[in-house]
Amino acid sequence: GDSYGVLPRPCRALVLLNPQSGAGRALEDFQAVVQPMLAEADIATTVFITERPHHAHEKVRDEDLSQWDTLVVMAGDGLLYEVVNGLMERPDWEDIMKKPLCILPGGSGNALAASINHYAGNDHVAKKKLLTNCAFILCKGLHTQMDLVSLSTASGKRLFSFLGFGWGFISDVDIDSEKYRRLGNARFTLGTLQCLAKLRVYQGRLSYLPAVPEQGTAPAPRDSHAPVTNGQAGRILPPAGTEAAGALPADSLLVPLCQPVPTHWTVVPEEEFVTVYAIYQSHLGTNLLMAPAARLHDGCIHLFYLKAGISRVALLKLFLAMGRGTHLDLNCPHLRYVPVRAFRLEPRAAAGIMTVDGEVLACEPVQGQIHGRLCRVLSSS
Repeated sequence: GDSYGVLPRPCRALVLLNPQSGAGRALEDFQAVVQPMLAEADIATTVFITERPHHAHEKVRDEDLSQWDTLVVMAGDGLLYEVVNGLMERPDWEDIMKKPLCILPGGSGNALAASINHYAGNDHVAKKKLLTNCAFILCKGLHTQMDLVSLSTASGKRLFSFLGFGWGFISDVDIDSEKYRRLGNARFTLGTLQCLAKLRVYQGRLSYLPAVPEQGTAPAPRDSHAPVTNGQAGRILPPAGTEAAGALPADSLLVPLCQPVPTHWTVVPEEEFVTVYAIYQSHLGTNLLMAPAARLHDGCIHLFYLKAGISRVALLKLFLAMGRGTHLDLNCPHLRYVPVRAFRLEPRAAAGIMTVDGEVLACEPVQGQIHGRLCRVLSSS
């Protein structure tokens, strides 16, 4: 069950705000909608306005944060991704990750904000209504635990993700539509139509550790094709958490990328995909209820993949149904969903866009595993 804490009163909040997020109204909306509510709730704010990429990352990584009771992100999901990874780079990460995080929707997708609104049992809303609901959750002050996923890449990067990892169509839509950022959430509709017109297929090997053992799964093949590794031959960071006290949590479910996955993993027989997406929250965007069963700390990665061969019409129907969370009810033969604890994706070539929490990654072999209840987030009972 959920274990809730509550923010102190009076409360001190550091607000990290990106004025360029979404349609560029984050600062105006914060001042008009959020600040009066926080003043009424006895929450004092220090507003830090980001001026460049990684500015928030550096702020939370390097500064003494003890004067604040909560860290509030007023932007899209990308800024929270910066904040989470900045905090995880601190030597005192174990203590600092107990400080509750809060997301206020100021971007285009606002997936975590929509998810938290969904978990609270609220009606589906968007724009200022969603912002008002999330601000009310902050004023209420209840916080609970949230899972994070540790991602490791062939070039040796280790990243922490709160939302999802994607490759193929969904990531193409996300990044290709950046040029329409001023349209707000409508950018994704336009981006989807454009990517449908030039629908692509991506080749690679997908493997996963199911959350519940599957019947009749074949062992992982020992003859592996040579995946692209950006010249580093499957190099991966050693399991973290094994070197010294205070090190990052160990990826105990993973083996190095240069080795085959363990025999109790499932290797997907198909190797041509339209998209692969591993999501850990309910919503992929304000209007995309991708994983209705997901919760903040369910210990699962909700893995979706679309096999090649799906028609443009069937793909469009899936995305329209995803707005209501009914896409799995269509029983599309090309769509597969499975809850997993860990996964590995090995592209055959450096083709297509990879994203983590909406931010671009180099296209290379990557694997990840869930770490339960690694941070805290403002939510509602």
